[in-house]
Amino acid sequence: MQRRCRILAVVGTRPEAIKMAPLVAALQGAAWASVRLLTTGQHRELLAGALADFGLAPDADLALMQHGQSHEAFDATATAALRSVFATERPDVVLAQGDTTTVAATARACGELGVAFGHVEAGLRSGDLTRPYPEERNRVYVATVASLHFAPTPGARDHLLREGVDPAAVHVTGNTGIDALLATAARLGPPSPRRDGRRSVLVTAHRRESFGAPLAAICVAVRALADRGDVEITWPVHPNPQVREPVQRELAGVLGVRLVAPLGHADMVAAMQQAHVILTDSGGVQEEAPSLGKPVLVLRDVTERPEGIAAGVARLVGTDAARIVAEAARLLDDPVAHAAMARGASPYGDGRAAARIVAALQAWFAARE
Repeated sequence: MQRRCRILAVVGTRPEAIKMAPLVAALQGAAWASVRLLTTGQHRELLAGALADFGLAPDADLALMQHGQSHEAFDATATAALRSVFATERPDVVLAQGDTTTVAATARACGELGVAFGHVEAGLRSGDLTRPYPEERNRVYVATVASLHFAPTPGARDHLLREGVDPAAVHVTGNTGIDALLATAARLGPPSPRRDGRRSVLVTAHRRESFGAPLAAICVAVRALADRGDVEITWPVHPNPQVREPVQRELAGVLGVRLVAPLGHADMVAAMQQAHVILTDSGGVQEEAPSLGKPVLVLRDVTERPEGIAAGVARLVGTDAARIVAEAARLLDDPVAHAAMARGASPYGDGRAAARIVAALQAWFAARE
């Protein structure tokens, strides 16, 4: 019997779990592959629930995150722990998705041991190593280590090629997050219309670059939008104290604002389906909203996902309160402006990214045997 490819998939955060779930499930159904799922516990509170949403559970959990741990300390701890696991298991290839400290540590451990590393969602670049930090630095570093680069868009591929990555190692696949989104949206069906006549606005903000004054300005904008009286704003608040505490302090009890705990994937998709407008600093939501035909205002000054901006389905608005309010009001009050952004055309994938990655991995493994 032909030997099966030993694959180890590593996830650390809730978004990674969501985006890796379609790929892990597809690999579980591949006769030529044997896949194990390992978690680092970088998002200890959110990770298990995200995996459970897709019927997955880790084969091993390193549970490395400690309260108050810096990302530098977590990086060192995770690199050492992952290096030990890889040295023991000797997988043929390790997969990780995105740009977190877990991904950087996974790539570093693979590089130190000479284990092949496959980077899912490769090639994203903001062009500014400080925004977002450390994610942009992680992306650039990981590209120097990876053996396989699964780029979600042609633009991401072009970034890698300009950095000298072997074109044969780059595969344009679409984004696995869209696989997860479309499968969940199909299961949920269309949203029910609101009965109170108000429009729903969904807000998410959690990035490190938003901490402090930017987040305070976002709260000012949310309060001003709530004061209109014709919207209901839902904000799933990230558990990080640097997010939770200022948001609760500024917006708890404000009429028209619902502060809720982080939502599971299905509930988050339902909230996006219901939304008239979405305000976010999340990379994943920037990708998902256009697929659902939802205008998205990006609460950042730069983005590593420019395709949505170029397509006119997303707009960079930064964190100036007045600009956020003006741009949101335009989409709430001008049906033509709203329709122009709500075209339901996503440049980030068609729901078949996992299948393309599986095919690329199978070809890679067959060439090595």
